[in-house]
Amino acid sequence: MEQIGVRDYKCKDEELPSICMFSSSNLKRDLVDFSAFSPLFNPDYLAGYNDRIFKVTQLIHPESETLELKIISRRIHETFNGLLDLMNRLSGYIALAKLEQTISQADFGIKYLRKSITSHDAEGVIQALHTIIVNINKYLVELKAQGMPDDLGPLLSGMLTSIVNDKQKQVGILGNRKSIVQNNVESFNGLYDQLTEILKVGKILYKLTNYSKLREYTFSELIKNVRRVTKQKPAVQKIPLN
Repeated sequence: MEQIGVRDYKCKDEELPSICMFSSSNLKRDLVDFSAFSPLFNPDYLAGYNDRIFKVTQLIHPESETLELKIISRRIHETFNGLLDLMNRLSGYIALAKLEQTISQADFGIKYLRKSITSHDAEGVIQALHTIIVNINKYLVELKAQGMPDDLGPLLSGMLTSIVNDKQKQVGILGNRKSIVQNNVESFNGLYDQLTEILKVGKILYKLTNYSKLREYTFSELIKNVRRVTKQKPAVQKIPLN
């Protein structure tokens, strides 16, 4: 008897339907070969497989939540970009005030903030911003004497609050998704079983005849294809200071 809640597949939940999409495309291309091997593999089989993939995809990525996550992620990235510009300005005021003789950029929190933004580490950004805001208040007189605007501190505090709120929303959405997946493990395992069936026959068909296609019916190669994602670095946006 199958144990409830146990995943048969060794990949991330969200990777499984993507892996199956690759295999579906391969199966569609090679359906004549599969049909010649067994009448089980016919257009109805492929349609049923695609329907299964769609249903599992909807469990992981409900459209409304997916849209909300995209909006939240975009807003976080925009906030990160704005912080980079503000840190360049703050570094200038620190240098003009010759504060580096007293506190380094690293101790001020700027170095860690930049590193966290580069690695898209929201928790790190939150921690660094707390440190920076404390240090701005500590050296407020010296920094303002060099021209630092009065609203820089409040602006950073507002951005900190925005990131914290957005991060909490992300966690809530992703937590809900995990719960949905956990309650539908049988659907995921069923999809994986069908994927395994397709890959097994693909290996039988192409093991000695077509090495290129053989790789396309190998689970490890399918995972590599799914994980081969190009990351684009967003452009830095400047936030005007009054």
